[in-house]
Amino acid sequence: MKKPLIALALLGTLTACDSAQQTTQADPQQQLAQSMPTLTYPVTKQGDVVDQYFGTDVADPYRWLEDDMSVETADWVVAQNKLTFSYLDTIPSRDTLKKRLQVLLDYEKVSAPFIEGDYRYFYKNDGLQNQYVLYRQKEGKEAEVFLDPNTFSEDGTTSLSGTYFSHDGSRMTYLISEGGSDWRKAITIDTATKKPLTNTLVDIKFSGISWLGNEGFYYSSYDKPEGSELSAKTDQHKLYFHKLGTDQKDDQLIFGGTEAQKHRYVSGGVTDDNHYLVISAAVSTSGNKLFIQDLTKPSSTLVTILDHTDSDTDVLDNVGETILLVTNLNAPNKKIVRVDANDPRPENWQDLLPETENVLGVSMGGDYIFAQYMVDAITKVQQYDKQGKLIRDVALPGIGDASGFSGKKEQTELYYSFANYKTPSTIYSFDTTNGDSKVYIASNAKFDSDAYDSIQVFYPSKDGTKIPMILTYKKGLELNGKNPTMLYGYGGFNVSLQPRFSSVTAAWLEQGGVYAVANLRGGGEYGKKWHNAGIKTNKQNVFDDFIAAAEYLIAQQYTSSDYLAISGGSNGGLLVGAVMLQRPELFKVALPAVGVLDMLRYHTFTAGAGWAYDYGTAQDSKKMFDYLYAYSPVQNVKEGVAYPATLITTGDHDDRVVPAHSFKFAAQLQAKQAGSNPVLIRIETNAGHGAGTPISKTIEQYADIYGFTLYQMGLSAK
Repeated sequence: MKKPLIALALLGTLTACDSAQQTTQADPQQQLAQSMPTLTYPVTKQGDVVDQYFGTDVADPYRWLEDDMSVETADWVVAQNKLTFSYLDTIPSRDTLKKRLQVLLDYEKVSAPFIEGDYRYFYKNDGLQNQYVLYRQKEGKEAEVFLDPNTFSEDGTTSLSGTYFSHDGSRMTYLISEGGSDWRKAITIDTATKKPLTNTLVDIKFSGISWLGNEGFYYSSYDKPEGSELSAKTDQHKLYFHKLGTDQKDDQLIFGGTEAQKHRYVSGGVTDDNHYLVISAAVSTSGNKLFIQDLTKPSSTLVTILDHTDSDTDVLDNVGETILLVTNLNAPNKKIVRVDANDPRPENWQDLLPETENVLGVSMGGDYIFAQYMVDAITKVQQYDKQGKLIRDVALPGIGDASGFSGKKEQTELYYSFANYKTPSTIYSFDTTNGDSKVYIASNAKFDSDAYDSIQVFYPSKDGTKIPMILTYKKGLELNGKNPTMLYGYGGFNVSLQPRFSSVTAAWLEQGGVYAVANLRGGGEYGKKWHNAGIKTNKQNVFDDFIAAAEYLIAQQYTSSDYLAISGGSNGGLLVGAVMLQRPELFKVALPAVGVLDMLRYHTFTAGAGWAYDYGTAQDSKKMFDYLYAYSPVQNVKEGVAYPATLITTGDHDDRVVPAHSFKFAAQLQAKQAGSNPVLIRIETNAGHGAGTPISKTIEQYADIYGFTLYQMGLSAK
């Protein structure tokens, strides 16, 4: 079954080149003190807004920056960017890094293919194209361009955010995002002629597309909010059916139109045989209700599989009237069960693949089940038939992350990609009949993997919990405490950080840098228990895990506080913001990106209330308010403290984590920072939360980020 996806915004996998650079380390801190320009921050006015929570008054002097439609906010953004870029312009390494990133990214990148109708489709980027181009190819014929997102806008900021084919491949709907927004437009075409089949649909959000035969498709959206499209709250998701040839205003509302059906996230998908419609409904990013409807019976109604949100449960497939589900209900590491569709309640579930000690991920291809287990964040894959019989352990090329193993039921050849932090992604073909893997597309990157080491270590957190971390660096690294080190983390929303290669990271490694990724609690590396150990009133565990990672790197002489930077985006931006305030002396540089930084008000913007499973809200209880208030970055900047050199990054069109979070945090830091460490905010224009970012903008962003970081450490790139 093709399920609609609500994807986290992640930068695409990028690869690197082999020429190693060195950094200059002669008296770096003295050089920095001599060369650092004097900063005069723009004056940010303070208002007199005060909110009361359970008898506690909380001032919010920069509330006015939440108004993204005001002239005052626009002027503030212009002033901040003027300061930031005038500072970045003084950093000599910035241009060097930009040129190097251009070289590292300038090679042909090709995705794994997928089969639709009579064609094999794949994505390709010739080198520095802003967006990947979708190609197609018939057996024995030359490949042709099918869809080129680079033609959608002059500056490359309109991106392709999903392609969805009808079951026979003759119809296709694609979604586009303008300026990085989560709001999408849907365009439907005949794949033979590429001509439109219906008017463009608008105002689609957090949705995939699922076709019913060739007659139409299901999609989800919210009513367009009143006020700012960027920040206004959206909390009632609705599922619609669009019939080809009709106007969007006539689309049939399927689910979500009543108070009883009010949910923040609703999705609908049709099984491959067009037998069942599956509807998932959730009030937060964790836990969902589940329903099915028999589409072969015109008068059928929804049948409830789950009427509560105590688990994450999805339909994998059906074999006639037998439904296969993947669930963590009473199975924190997930399992696969089967049940009769006529009475699919949990008490009737039968284990097909029982829970194991490792977290389960699942894909379907060639009429097989591929169980992709995480073992300390490393992938292990097993192939099963639909009766739960083990066919084989899949032999992978090495230790790292393997993803793919999906495709049509009739396929005997599937594809997967394999990579780790030092190994560029390689596409393999996999024969479902004998288990053989062959290189299908080798990476064109010139990065010399053999010149680098990537190791996994385990370190104790504050409470003694063992936390895994992967370190990547150039062979022969001297443990002298002077290596520039980038420590990255996320720690939330059941998201697992598995080893993946990026040429952006390779640029850091070339500078003699250490790249460290810690698998913090709050993530999904060890299942639901690991996730729950980092949510609500356990959130401090995540911060403690990250602080302990830094202390480990320093104790083992990989680096020291003068050469340590911390980085994270979205929930990871919250992580960086909280930790830099709790232990400012531990880090030289802090790089919070598109962060959730006002924990007392995050739920009042867009779909933010859906994050309450992880965070809780300040309105829940006095206990929850007190906990959030104690770590919320916007409310915990202290007067007269010397915080690390900070470069905050956000996008002016981010309608997931609205830029007001970053604006208010920057204003607080600039007003209260002691000492000479700079506090800058880089606000990307016509950009959102990260997905679909043009390669040209990615190069500029990371040249600025790495240049700023090395400069604060007293280092310069060659």
